[in-house]
Amino acid sequence: MKLLLVEDDQMLGESICDGARQGGWHIDHVGDANLARSALVDHTYAAVLLDIGLPGDSGLSVLRSMRGRYDPTPVLILTARGQLSERIVGLDAGADDYLVKPFQFDELWARVRSVIRRSQGRVVPVFTRGDVCIDRSKRVVTKASVEVVLSAHEYRTLLALVERPGHVVTRDHLHDIVYGTASNVESNTIAVFIHQLRRKLGDDLIRTVHGLGYVIGQPTA
Repeated sequence: MKLLLVEDDQMLGESICDGARQGGWHIDHVGDANLARSALVDHTYAAVLLDIGLPGDSGLSVLRSMRGRYDPTPVLILTARGQLSERIVGLDAGADDYLVKPFQFDELWARVRSVIRRSQGRVVPVFTRGDVCIDRSKRVVTKASVEVVLSAHEYRTLLALVERPGHVVTRDHLHDIVYGTASNVESNTIAVFIHQLRRKLGDDLIRTVHGLGYVIGQPTA
């Protein structure tokens, strides 16, 4: 499993990354909100370690954009701002836990493991339709018991549909979920992802509702 660290303090960031790798984690490190948003669009992470006091835009805006596009990745806020009111703001914005700097690394990794365990318990772990199985806790997709490799964009598109079986999801909504606020993306990219998912998982999994969007299963009235 891979972690994303969003921290502008280079020395602290390197120390956290070293500790993560020693503990067997893979970890990406970015130093500002824009790079964090790009990483979250392009990759799938087990958890995000998020500093609030970033240069330019706040870490809270990253968190709100994640939750706004239904990204359930657990987020552990790391910040020097320890006041109760600020902890409440972070938790209300969608954070899973809060750790005030300076902290002990043993506690950091214990909290990371904890938020990942809780996130896995929050979702219905397995969705099955026909011979396609999606294990959301492990983020593994199989067809006829054989694992199917999906890109981060394909997986996020599939997950958006799986979470709303029987409900039509518009192209614009899928675009927002996959890309967030990115606007310099060609208009046919969602159609490309749908085509790739059908190629990998079968033509009958995702239905097109012309003029509206896409749905898994029979559309409800």
